[in-house]
Amino acid sequence: MNILDQIIAHKQTEVAQRKAQVSIAQLEKEKFFANETLSLKQFLLDANRTGIIAEYKRKSPSKGIINNTSTVEDVTTAYTKFGASGISVLTDETFFGGTLNDLVAATINQVPLLRKDFMIDEYQLLEAKAHGAAVILLIAACLSKQQVKQLAATAKSLGLEVLLEIHNEAELEHICNEVDMVGVNNRNLKTFDVSIDTSLQLINKIPTDKLAIAESGISNVQTILTLRKAGFKGFLIGENFMKEANPAKAFEDFTHELKTKL
Repeated sequence: MNILDQIIAHKQTEVAQRKAQVSIAQLEKEKFFANETLSLKQFLLDANRTGIIAEYKRKSPSKGIINNTSTVEDVTTAYTKFGASGISVLTDETFFGGTLNDLVAATINQVPLLRKDFMIDEYQLLEAKAHGAAVILLIAACLSKQQVKQLAATAKSLGLEVLLEIHNEAELEHICNEVDMVGVNNRNLKTFDVSIDTSLQLINKIPTDKLAIAESGISNVQTILTLRKAGFKGFLIGENFMKEANPAKAFEDFTHELKTKL
């Protein structure tokens, strides 16, 4: 069993437990549930912003602890101040050290929030809305085409945007009308190998009406320039900033360099 299979197996148990603890009716009473959400698509197309979806992540299965000292509030405030188009928050606790409370903490920022997790059940979409998310991630590698369509439709009915993550050409078939954006993850979820060639090989096969986002393996400004030229509008970066002792300063320096080269 590879790491993705392990995560999904655990997620099924976790979601069942959460359903037993908090009802849908309770989620619908949370203050964020009735709020209108910000559009990540619009923020990514805003020329005054960087196109970066900056991520808050404490750890990962492949790297272990990345940063368990910098707070959600400090890091995401800096992300917002220095031009992030969106903020991604890991909410998986077992494998990534995150919680839904991290998502709530990030709502102090007026930018779209992506709930980064392994979504397998409509209940998780309700959780996302109730805790302040504007966007949810669907990972093609762990969902059927029908599941993607169904979950995406439910997300849209809640006022959430949908980012579909793919890793190879076969997963292009998961793209459907209900999906707003398509992310190409340069990290193989089964081996954790990383190469931006994955993005460059798939960009011209993504429908032009779906905003293309490159994910993982982006550690320098030149890579963003290469990906922008290829047609990508968004760039999801987490580990590159979070691995630094001061992620806020790392993001500031990175965006300053980016703006000087654009």
